[in-house]
Amino acid sequence: MFYTIKQEKIEEEITEKKSKFIATMCYVKSEEEAQNVVKELKKQYFDARHNCFAYRVIEEGKIIERFSDDGEPSGTAGMPMLNILAKNNICNVIVVVTRYFGGILLGTGGLVRAYSEATQKALKTAELVSEVWGLEAEIEVSYNNLEMLKYYCKKNDISIIDLIYENNVKAIIEVTKEEYEKIIENKVADFYSCEIKIEKNIKK
Repeated sequence: MFYTIKQEKIEEEITEKKSKFIATMCYVKSEEEAQNVVKELKKQYFDARHNCFAYRVIEEGKIIERFSDDGEPSGTAGMPMLNILAKNNICNVIVVVTRYFGGILLGTGGLVRAYSEATQKALKTAELVSEVWGLEAEIEVSYNNLEMLKYYCKKNDISIIDLIYENNVKAIIEVTKEEYEKIIENKVADFYSCEIKIEKNIKK
């Protein structure tokens, strides 16, 4: 289980020694979406000195982490922002902190504090929701076994999101990793004389 933000986009701002830091936090479902957010914000804030970012997204069951200091001294912006996301078990979120330089140098310690504070302010504004890593799987059964499969899913709180009627019936189900392993352990595939395939990772 991990946490993410309910809002699509959050924006907060702080000022430190005349430098303005604008934190934009967005919900994203892939690394591609996260990179698109960075591109859009760099266009929006084209006149800013820095657009630093950090994100954590889940793709194919793995957490992908990326960050950028965007010209700030190494380790003073992106990494502190990423650490805040990781410490709070936040995934599928990107935060971009845009800095308009106010003419006064902050030093490395001051930069770390400023980028961290801007990120934390956005996170405090966010409404956090929990998500579970899940899978979308396909089970193919004969028409004779369809009702038995429906009963098994209902009994085990497994959602059937689609039924495709062909020579056999393909049931598309949403399951957590634990539920999927339970299906395999119980040899449901053998019981229904069918094959269970993982089609893709999903958010549940």
